[in-house]
Amino acid sequence: MTKEHFPVTPAIRVLNDEKADFTLRPYKYEERGGTEVAARELGVDEHMAIKTLVMEDDRKKPFIILMHGDREVSTKELARLLGVKSVHPCDPGTAQKHTGYMVGGTSPFGIRKKLPIYIEETLLDFQKILINAGRKGLLAEMATDDLLRILSPQPVKVAR
Repeated sequence: MTKEHFPVTPAIRVLNDEKADFTLRPYKYEERGGTEVAARELGVDEHMAIKTLVMEDDRKKPFIILMHGDREVSTKELARLLGVKSVHPCDPGTAQKHTGYMVGGTSPFGIRKKLPIYIEETLLDFQKILINAGRKGLLAEMATDDLLRILSPQPVKVAR
């Protein structure tokens, strides 16, 4: 069997440096297809495909939230938990400035700036998850424990 080769992204570099056990899972990327397309192409449940969302609060302080692919973030609940007036998604240019990744290829690993990272607590129920590996059309399948060890995200309950 031939091994596929992918450009090494900052995310893949971090996963390798941290000795994470992961498998790269390429799929045919569709613009604005999101986790629905990734899950369909890879034959997995969209609920275990994680979205990496770059958001900011009313003071323009950026952060990342990791969410189930088939769920949305309750911005009201998240703002309440963070003790701010409001939160909203960053525009694509701002998100890229903070992370170094293009929207559609955003990974929480190897980001340009150190940002607070939050995770929907029900994602912790999975032993394995799929998360962007830093390029459109490329996910990393990995143990949730490795994600927790490397990122130390703060669990929140804001899915709807």
